[in-house]
Amino acid sequence: MNKRILAAFLTALLLLSGCSQPLMSPATSNEETATTRTSEAETDAGTTNAKQTTYPTDDLNLPRVAVELVKAVDGDTISVMFEGKKENVRMLLVDTPETSHPKLGVQPFGPEAKAFTKELVEQADRLELEFDIGPNRDKYSRLLAYVYADGKMVQESLLEEGLARVAYIYPPNTRYVDKFDDLQRISRDKGLGIWSVENYAQEDGFHPEEQDDTNKNNNPDTTATQAPTEKPQPSKQACDIKGNINSKGEKIYHTTESPYYERTKQEQWFCSEEEAEQAGFRAPLK
Repeated sequence: MNKRILAAFLTALLLLSGCSQPLMSPATSNEETATTRTSEAETDAGTTNAKQTTYPTDDLNLPRVAVELVKAVDGDTISVMFEGKKENVRMLLVDTPETSHPKLGVQPFGPEAKAFTKELVEQADRLELEFDIGPNRDKYSRLLAYVYADGKMVQESLLEEGLARVAYIYPPNTRYVDKFDDLQRISRDKGLGIWSVENYAQEDGFHPEEQDDTNKNNNPDTTATQAPTEKPQPSKQACDIKGNINSKGEKIYHTTESPYYERTKQEQWFCSEEEAEQAGFRAPLK
């Protein structure tokens, strides 16, 4: 009798121990799986956040004015119908090389910038302007605005392609300058467009002579094979007098001997002091 009771007890004990063993395994496995998935999710989220750059100006949803395109004037200027009148719009905070400047002529990457802007605005189903908090017009009576083609800002696209530089930063019209600076830095680091020629795009404008020097270095035999009667192409160096209009509306020109020459932002170039004076500019006061 005692042997039967003992055998039954041992059998029950073995059954209990056998049933309890697998009960812990799934729980442990689930916990490990959950921990692994959480860790992977956190890693992915961290990677995504690290790559994403945000700005205080993102998603402002500011009002925009729909306009009708007349034509693309230049890389940074378009003509539109605004409030029933034809108006030129100068894009805020960017500058593209010239295509038809009376003094500078056609600059490298100017035609490319104009063609890029032309394609964006002409193919857009909706063209809009966004104004900043400062003046809506410059001294030439052009509208100052951020231009959107089907919701994409044209200034941003130009900077991303390396076809414009950040310029003419006049507070308080500086809403997107931080983002523009970053876009410019990226395209410059990649050597896109205007940044493909060293020292071509500088703080005071574009320097086509830098590209000429690069071409000469890459093609040293070009000068030797040129016909002696060929005239050199005019450059900005031949017209190095800077014309500037200050905040009071005074037209002042600065020669290379002027102490303010380097810090002056040119709005017009002149080849002589007489030419500057004929255009209504005066020498700086001493």
